[in-house]
Amino acid sequence: MKLYNTLTRQKDTLQPLSDTVKIYTCGLTVYSQPHIGNWVGYIYWDVLVRLLRHQGTKVERTQNITDVGHLTSDDDAGEDKMEKGAQREGITAWDVAQKYIDIADREAYGLLGLIRPDHLVRATDYIPQQIAFAQELEAKGFTYIIPGDGLYFDTSKLTDYGKLARLDIAGLEAGARVSVAGKRNITDFAVWKFSPTDTTRDMEWDSPWGKGFPGWHLECSVIARETLGDQIDIHTGGIDHIPVHHTNEIAQTESVTNKQFSQIWLHNNHIKVDGQKMSKSLGNIITLSDITERGFSLMAFKLAISSKHYQTEGNFTWDILESAANRLEHWRNYAALRHQTHDTLQNDDDKDTDEQTVSLLATNQALIEALKDDLDTPGALTIIDEAFSRLDARPLSAIHQRALVQLLETIDEVLGLQLVSSTPDISDESKQLLIERQRARDNQDWQRSDELRNILQQQGIAVRDGEHGAIWSYSK
Repeated sequence: MKLYNTLTRQKDTLQPLSDTVKIYTCGLTVYSQPHIGNWVGYIYWDVLVRLLRHQGTKVERTQNITDVGHLTSDDDAGEDKMEKGAQREGITAWDVAQKYIDIADREAYGLLGLIRPDHLVRATDYIPQQIAFAQELEAKGFTYIIPGDGLYFDTSKLTDYGKLARLDIAGLEAGARVSVAGKRNITDFAVWKFSPTDTTRDMEWDSPWGKGFPGWHLECSVIARETLGDQIDIHTGGIDHIPVHHTNEIAQTESVTNKQFSQIWLHNNHIKVDGQKMSKSLGNIITLSDITERGFSLMAFKLAISSKHYQTEGNFTWDILESAANRLEHWRNYAALRHQTHDTLQNDDDKDTDEQTVSLLATNQALIEALKDDLDTPGALTIIDEAFSRLDARPLSAIHQRALVQLLETIDEVLGLQLVSSTPDISDESKQLLIERQRARDNQDWQRSDELRNILQQQGIAVRDGEHGAIWSYSK
């Protein structure tokens, strides 16, 4: 498998450090309702995990839950997003965290059907470990204290600071990341922040440096190390994390371990809405509930996301989602063919050498090969489209049922689109109506044929008559 590594700026072959691929994913900050932009990266990384496991590779994956310490700005001067959420909703930061953890859990693993990480860890559950990690940095001489503010990491101690983002530190604007008075260098960052003296925070802990809370970057370094070890194979996140958050994770972790933190860094691009960045001021924030309330399937949303490469900036419009929904419906009707191909005199094994059958069987591997090339989801979808379209000219009796089922199962395993579970067979009663309708057509009783078609339509079953006979599909 080749993946585009932000660290090397090229596609690198994944060469796991052990027999288990270890992956760390930056998780949500649980201070507000997630929107569709929040879910984009997780859909791609879900495909990554599914692909690896489909190939028989063991995967151990950690995803953090940021329930403390994520400041609203990258310069360590802003409000903690959790405290800000508490002020907005008039409840404690602890209650805000639990509220949106529950919502995110239901949306990710219930509605979107993503694979749950092996370790789904709240930052607040690892406070002692974060303090111990910061003490290690301090003992090695990497930190200093800004009185009244916090414990800071001295980036001048590193010769390769900013290697992930390839930062031109000398060229950074003086005000870009230095609004905290007392920083020695513009790129220095908070490891531990002190609580304000004039107010009491919902989330604060005693530490060797005073009461306070961990810096945002600290939690990821610590949780990754505690759950996966000193070194991991893949670290994933959004492109906005490259210049600050992931750069600072590398600085902290490698200063403690003296080892390369992650072999491969994967970053997904963002999605806009109607060509504009999502924001409350523009009123264009869209949630999963907005999608379902318009009658769309969330599998259609996943398909829409997968139609662009993870490195490409996406755009969401309702027309794009409509197209994805139509594509998904098309695929589901091909999936329904598996219920209509078993009543045949020709055994599947006798079809194995048929050119069209060989093509269908080969699609599985072609699909996997596309995804192994830097998660080429658009290419994979095209391969599926082409394979299904080749069935159009085939009579039902000539379709290799086992090959079709294998393809559907592979699509579900690696893309998580639930094609099999969402396309059940029709009832025996409906099948009997189809037989009766065919008899009416054979007898040229067109009135009765139309009556039965209408009955089936009311049951959500559409019937298409072709040169090879009638084929049913799911109607809207």
